[in-house]
Amino acid sequence: MRLVDDRPDMLTVSEACDSLELPRSTYYRATAGQEKRKEESRSHRRLNDLERERVLETLVSERFCDRSVRQVWAELIDEDTYLCSVRTMYRILAENKAVRERRNQLRHPEYRRPELLATGPNQLWSWDITKLKGPRKWTYYYLYDIMDVYSRKVVGWLVANRESSTLAVELIRQSCKREGIKRDELTVHADRGSSMRSKPVAFLLADLGVTKTHSRPYTSTDNPYSEAQFKTLKYQPDFPERFGSIEDARAFLVRFFDWYNNEHCHSGIGLVTPAQRHDGTDRQVYRKRQAVLGAFFERHPERFARGMPSPPELPGEVWINKPDQGRKVA
Repeated sequence: MRLVDDRPDMLTVSEACDSLELPRSTYYRATAGQEKRKEESRSHRRLNDLERERVLETLVSERFCDRSVRQVWAELIDEDTYLCSVRTMYRILAENKAVRERRNQLRHPEYRRPELLATGPNQLWSWDITKLKGPRKWTYYYLYDIMDVYSRKVVGWLVANRESSTLAVELIRQSCKREGIKRDELTVHADRGSSMRSKPVAFLLADLGVTKTHSRPYTSTDNPYSEAQFKTLKYQPDFPERFGSIEDARAFLVRFFDWYNNEHCHSGIGLVTPAQRHDGTDRQVYRKRQAVLGAFFERHPERFARGMPSPPELPGEVWINKPDQGRKVA
């Protein structure tokens, strides 16, 4: 404990020693010994304050601020100048909190995690582009796919020989027109591909009054619904290893999307089809299933140990990156 005599709110040395029943001579001898031992612990080889200040000024100077300590030491040696060892240079930097990276470097922006909510159809769309193998090696067709996140319905798609922002603009325009999208009611989410971030797409969405958002770089989970839909497509039993032509690809996709929207009982939306979810008839399907299960339960209650069964629940809301408790929606 260090005592200060000129502080009125602190005990004097005499008062403190009396309260502890400690002779004042013991206190002064102990503190004097600490200072003496501190002075004795300093090496005679230690740089004095002026020398240490010179080393620090040299290291942070405009000439050397973008170079490592070892490079600075080597250049000074080549110029017949020796200030101190490399280790001492690091020690002086550490004492002055300058041991971290001292060079000016490019700072990558911190991308905010998208947190998007849909409680009904045509509130949130997700779109992406995937490659389909062509007839020969290194030949591909490009599938553009727009999905409604709430219903999982594919509201627009096309296949092309190339990836183009012009084609993306036309697909988005036609899809918005077909679904009757009004201003300020839709958010379109995509990854950070060149077509997704292109100026034509941005201008179109601004003209339509549509909000656009993007995934973080190299984060596929920020666009999970499009990724899952592509997996459903490519894991179909009849999905070919290669398409013979772009016409073959289009013919296959016409059949696939018709099945996906109108026949596929999607596990993520209560085992109803995306079309039923999109047009609101999913509630009728749910009530009918509930009635069928209830009637069977009345006839055979002994078969159900946990009481009357119920069909899979229809989710009331769908999130892309549901926020943690206490966090606000982006």
